[in-house]
Amino acid sequence: MPLNRRTFLGATALATPLLTSGSQLASAAPQAGTPGADTSSAPGRTVRPGADTLAAEGWKRLSGRRLGVLSNPTGVLAGGSHIVDSLVAAGVKPVAAFGPEHGFRGSAQAGGSEGDYDDPRTGIPVYDAYGATADELAGMYRKARVDTVVFDIADVGSRFYTYIWSMYTGMVAAAKAGAEFVVLDRPNPIGGSAFGPTLDPAFSSGVGLKPIVLQHGMTAGELARLFNDEFLPEDGGKLENLDVVEVEGWKRDRLFAETNLVWTPPSPNMPTPNTALAYPGTCLFEGTVFSEGRGTTNPFEILGAPGVDWKWREALQEQNLPGVVFRETYFVPTFGKFTDEQCGGVQINITDPQAFEPIRTGIALIVTAKRVHPKLFGWREDNFIDKLFGSDRLRTMVDAGAGVDEIVGSWSDDTAQFRRNREKYLIYR
Repeated sequence: MPLNRRTFLGATALATPLLTSGSQLASAAPQAGTPGADTSSAPGRTVRPGADTLAAEGWKRLSGRRLGVLSNPTGVLAGGSHIVDSLVAAGVKPVAAFGPEHGFRGSAQAGGSEGDYDDPRTGIPVYDAYGATADELAGMYRKARVDTVVFDIADVGSRFYTYIWSMYTGMVAAAKAGAEFVVLDRPNPIGGSAFGPTLDPAFSSGVGLKPIVLQHGMTAGELARLFNDEFLPEDGGKLENLDVVEVEGWKRDRLFAETNLVWTPPSPNMPTPNTALAYPGTCLFEGTVFSEGRGTTNPFEILGAPGVDWKWREALQEQNLPGVVFRETYFVPTFGKFTDEQCGGVQINITDPQAFEPIRTGIALIVTAKRVHPKLFGWREDNFIDKLFGSDRLRTMVDAGAGVDEIVGSWSDDTAQFRRNREKYLIYR
């Protein structure tokens, strides 16, 4: 189905023989100093994404192929060059690029893209893949005569962040077009722990296509392995050739701040690693009438609405949620919900990233907002919260007066089953 978030956000203004370590791509030794390598890095850096491994070899493992690159500004190397620019410099010029939500060069806001155009820097034709079905995307691959699709986009670890579903659609399209699929893997910036409810397929949408938990704790490469085995067979068939170029030096308990990598905002409202840490819980506010902080300098860390006062912050602080404190704040969004209106609310300050529980915190924020400001808090009329959460469970339980522990406990079986199921697809320990 189309990955079109525009209908959710823009309209309302409330708004496999070759796998991982056994693959040919994952096993060759890097050779520094070759054209297009761009291997400069921060002192002491111990984590190297898959793209940097191939760039250090001058992209030789991809030479001779008709490459299509599905990427955005996060497809960047240690020295700051985009992978497409590096490929061109190395003489391995892709025949096409494909842009997800926000676009290939990343200039569009939520629910938007950049359209079709020729990239001014490289001359490569760029296809707008956002909102495209697998059949439509396969048609783009065939038009460009792509035989290998390269995916390099940094994810933020949440089911409703659309890039993993862009990858999924790109994989289905590659299977339909008979193309190989290569994932240049990157760390999960919020770590490798899985938590939260599993999507009910009845609530499948562009912000959650398949039944995985809300905070999946997997890298794009690991998800690609899971997708290929678990979901592609029901959507037309598995990829014959899926390669994951692994991240070097990353372990599951490492957050982004521990990687020495430079943060590149994967979308306009994901400015910092702290935003990504909060996002699995606070993005749920997109399904409410409260502002999720779009139009402020701290989206997803500032939340509120006109009329909200200090009582929300005080009630939250009394709960002693792990790894977080709350600050009373007032703000005027420049776009999104309540544009140019003064809002009151809270700012989330993460004091211990390892102890912080984003989804529990998000649920506590919602439950407490409804209790303290019952006349102000509410759900969006389109029940977008059900698509974000993956079922109507959160909405109905909150409306019935359930507490935080009861709601969080309701998905314990979901989390346990997903953790068991994903084990065989994990690459990093």
